[in-house]
Amino acid sequence: MRFAFSLLLLSAEIVYAVSSTYKFDPLKHLAGIAPYFEPQDPELDPAPPQGCSVTRAAYLVRHAAIYANDFDYESYIEPFLQKLKNSTVDWRSTRALSFLETWQSPIADQDQEQLTLVGMLEAQALGVQMSQRYLGFKAPGKVWTSTAERTVKSAESLIEGLVRKKNTTTLIQISEGEEEGANSLTPYKSCPAYSSSRGSAFSSAFGKQYTTPIIARFKSEAPSFNFTSSDIIGMQELCGYETVIRGSSPFCSLSLFPPNDWLSFEYMNDLMYHQNTGYGNPASGVIGLPWLSSTAALLMEGNSSSAQDLYISFTHRELPPTVLVAMGLFNNSAFSASNDVNATMPNTVINHRRAWQSSRILPFLTNIAVEQMQCSSFGFEAGEYYRVSVNQSPQPLPGCADGPGESCSRSRFTKYLGERQDMFGGFSAKCGTKNGNSTDVLGIYTAG
Repeated sequence: MRFAFSLLLLSAEIVYAVSSTYKFDPLKHLAGIAPYFEPQDPELDPAPPQGCSVTRAAYLVRHAAIYANDFDYESYIEPFLQKLKNSTVDWRSTRALSFLETWQSPIADQDQEQLTLVGMLEAQALGVQMSQRYLGFKAPGKVWTSTAERTVKSAESLIEGLVRKKNTTTLIQISEGEEEGANSLTPYKSCPAYSSSRGSAFSSAFGKQYTTPIIARFKSEAPSFNFTSSDIIGMQELCGYETVIRGSSPFCSLSLFPPNDWLSFEYMNDLMYHQNTGYGNPASGVIGLPWLSSTAALLMEGNSSSAQDLYISFTHRELPPTVLVAMGLFNNSAFSASNDVNATMPNTVINHRRAWQSSRILPFLTNIAVEQMQCSSFGFEAGEYYRVSVNQSPQPLPGCADGPGESCSRSRFTKYLGERQDMFGGFSAKCGTKNGNSTDVLGIYTAG
């Protein structure tokens, strides 16, 4: 009897130990407003494979954390703040919402689209990380950025962490106009086939669905406050924005929004990004290909006196996802018999097994790296190999992983680039540009 009782206790302890290991971090499920993190997915070693050394590299970097995106603030956050300001609810009598009695917004109207101090520090830290990763690389003579203040300041902050003497690196600002065609760091602005509103209908439908029970829960605590779907989205967005301003936010509390609420918020955004700049938009790969093609040419060319060891470019959140599509990465249907990628993103239920998770591929400061390596590894032919990383996580290219650490040999990489060109080449024609001076090539890196 005593033995059976002891066994029962042991079983209970084991069950408790297993269940108590569950942890959930909302900051890693905030889609495009997630603070920068490195998801290590897949868990490949980001260090160069054994027998390999990186000889050149190129990065495409989204700007660092900002106070608030204009659309997010005006559509969700500001209406909620105004309603909260005019409310007479006694929040102290509520449970999860009691903090609203004294809470003050960290965002002023003039702060929108401005880089936060946290963002500046994170960009500088990424620069330091690059300097340590590429020991022996000469300081880049140029760094490129689109002209928005938040991208410029992100680039300036990274340069501070990357090089000891800032005056050795020139920051080149590239126009964000609509006439440049593919020759910019914001080519989607020159592509009529791209629409900034694409995907909103899909995400809105799911947003109304997942917020309905949350609204009912909050109304049970504060019946006189007219919670709407937009209010709920604004509150969840404040979790991310307030965190990159103040370091933390009460809106991130799991007592306020349990894990399922955050997973739903994330999926709502994934639906939008999928249709807007992902595989759900036929123009995505077309928009992203020029950076891939130009970058590959830079890395594969001979070591001329004008070549850099490290190329870095800063842009907005729209470009990195299109580059990933051009590369064939994070494709939900990559290993399925069907190529109906839209069927993998239903707008009524979450596909928890999807590869397309914007929190992992598009946080603030997201970065895509292409590295050229010289390898002499056991079992592989000595020579030149290429590897792609997203937020420091190596990502094997589809059909192009025949080298050490699932890198890609030069010959296979050349073939891979040709295949991607066949799929997505012809920017001006496929975008339907009306500008006669439009170009299909990103030539900013070789311009005088």
